[in-house]
Amino acid sequence: MWLAWLLAVSVCLMGAAGCGPGRGAGRRRNAPLSPLVFKQHVPNVSEGTLAASGLVEGRITRVDRRFLDLVPNYNPDIIFKDEEGTGADRLMTQRCMEKLNTLAISVMNQWPGVKLRVTEGWDEEGYHAVDSLHYEGRAVDITTSDRDRSKYGMLARLAVEAGFDWVYYESRAHIHCSVKSESSQAAKNGGCFTGNSTVEVAGRGKKKLSELKVGDKVASYDNGKIVYSEVIMFLDRNPESKRQFLNINTPSTNLRVTPQHLLIRVKDNNTLENVFAARIKLGDILLVSSEKGELHQETVIKSELVLDTGVYAPLTKTGTVIVDRVVASCYAVIESQTIAHFAFAPVRLYVNAKEAISRFYSLVTFRHSTVHAKETAVKGIPWYPFVLYKFSSYFAPKFLMYDTSDVNKV
Repeated sequence: MWLAWLLAVSVCLMGAAGCGPGRGAGRRRNAPLSPLVFKQHVPNVSEGTLAASGLVEGRITRVDRRFLDLVPNYNPDIIFKDEEGTGADRLMTQRCMEKLNTLAISVMNQWPGVKLRVTEGWDEEGYHAVDSLHYEGRAVDITTSDRDRSKYGMLARLAVEAGFDWVYYESRAHIHCSVKSESSQAAKNGGCFTGNSTVEVAGRGKKKLSELKVGDKVASYDNGKIVYSEVIMFLDRNPESKRQFLNINTPSTNLRVTPQHLLIRVKDNNTLENVFAARIKLGDILLVSSEKGELHQETVIKSELVLDTGVYAPLTKTGTVIVDRVVASCYAVIESQTIAHFAFAPVRLYVNAKEAISRFYSLVTFRHSTVHAKETAVKGIPWYPFVLYKFSSYFAPKFLMYDTSDVNKV
């Protein structure tokens, strides 16, 4: 039954467009490639912004537990300068290695007999600026093996096509490339709030998401009014996970949410639309609940990218939740509340069936069933949403999927 439902959801997702690219794919070429010019960078925003490689997450040393996340690159088609003689230039994140290997193939295709050359990779010596992504294995400086500087503009363009998140023709001597962190890539499997974010629980007042349990009834939004809806599962719950969040401020409140989470925005004609948090810009209008529990509209006055620890994504029966007084969707990754809510119908059916069985058991035996006992959600992403996220990356129409190249430049 579950497999049949997944198949049905996939068919619905496929109906609008073809498949999206896999993780390792580069950008599709639609026009002749034009070289970058000296000091040009793509995208045309700062390296540390959401639309580029994102925030610095902290220097990695050999005794850091994150050092185990770095992988050595032994690709024979890439020449590593390795001035230090320690092999440090070969160490990088998985995403950086994938993009670098893709670029190596492009270089050989563009200039037969020429290889990609890496002059700087992971830095453990402290040679770069304090906010450099070289310290995290997320950046490389590259040239061609023949060191022909006339090729460097095109090399930069090939790096863009290979999928690097930020490419900079930084110096006459090299091209600088960097990628998003692994934590921001992990966030593509869902959207979340922080553990310190609060919700209104029926009869209990405010409660942190880190303290929320399955079975709690929280304030949510349904058909233009505030209702209390049961939390039926957590789409993600990880107290230790470090993620990049958007800190969105209105005059009376602020909300921390991952960029690919859906928020409800008020349009000019006073209708509502569900959009990725990353698309929320200054001057946009959000639905906010007052301290008295009344809905009103507030304007976004500030939005910035921040690092925080702990991710929580409660799913209610209505598919919406009011977090830190801001009306939000429970869903992420795909920019359609309708499709996402439909995809999780089996979860709601399962919960409703369990409740019906519980009531029937109580009537027949005159005993109180423990089916309604509140549960603490397991850590991580449960199997059902995890499978849906994976399906969506292959079958969902690309225009509905979260893509940092389309978001506002935060």
